[in-house]
Amino acid sequence: MEVIASMRADRLLSALLLLQSRGRMSGRELADELEVSQRTVHRDMEAMSAAGIPIYALRGAQGGWQLDEHWRTSVPGLDESELRALLMAQPRILGDPKLIAAAERALGKLTASLPAALREQAAAIRQRFHVDTTAWHGSTDRLTMLPIVQEAVSRDRKLAFFYKKSGEAPTRRVVDPLGLVAKGSSWYLVAQTPRGLRTFRVSRMDEAKMLDSPCKRPPNFDLGAHWKSSTAEFQENWQRYETILNLDPSAAAEIKLWRITASLSSHEKADSTGWTKLRVRFESIGEARFVVLGFGPRVEVVEPHDLRELVENSIAAWNERRLSRNAS
Repeated sequence: MEVIASMRADRLLSALLLLQSRGRMSGRELADELEVSQRTVHRDMEAMSAAGIPIYALRGAQGGWQLDEHWRTSVPGLDESELRALLMAQPRILGDPKLIAAAERALGKLTASLPAALREQAAAIRQRFHVDTTAWHGSTDRLTMLPIVQEAVSRDRKLAFFYKKSGEAPTRRVVDPLGLVAKGSSWYLVAQTPRGLRTFRVSRMDEAKMLDSPCKRPPNFDLGAHWKSSTAEFQENWQRYETILNLDPSAAAEIKLWRITASLSSHEKADSTGWTKLRVRFESIGEARFVVLGFGPRVEVVEPHDLRELVENSIAAWNERRLSRNAS
């Protein structure tokens, strides 16, 4: 019973802090955050109201629960598990030097306010955890524009910047920034544009400038839900260039290993020589050309015709350059 009471106390405190930080929340939103049913949320709200906490039920389509804006509760001190989780989210994960410095200052202030025992434990945890945001090949996302983008998002101001897609010239964009998403060591801006919601990689931005105009935010926009649905759609459709390749046994084995997540068709047919026809999807014709040329004589392009023609032209151009160098 003590465990159940403790769990409910933690849930009530979490609900209270959610309402204090966000203001109005629907019963469904609270239920999703607390991972309980809406009926449980309703009982918890009534219990806190009966205990004298000024929580009000709001009726109608935009209803839910709201905490009196003039009421505040003091946040209890961190326990060991909360401290450990906070310190594991090292400031270096932010990537940008200015943001790292600001996060380090905030973490330093928090650490200084801890009791001596927890302060020593915090120092020990940080000595045992390191974040390296540089990729193995030595590159990392360029995040010089991140502080400006972050400010525009937090202040709900329009943002102007030049954006460069791979292989294209930079274009100027003016958008309504709705939220930032960190995925791995990369940062993405979700924004409203004249063509609808779009996602921009911060490392591809240049000359970002926050404008004076306030941004227009869609009603009831949920950043987490939007990101989840858009990334699911992206993962489903990102490999759109479909090919049929005829590969010798070693090449077939290699491409199956490399493209384990590329939805290789299970429809395979090996001929008398052991060569196998596989249906393989690539992101683009350029990627398909690169892979096919890498396999050399161990692969033949069956379909599509444009890829077969591109590969043949690439081989012809390479042979021509080799003959020209030999002749000179």
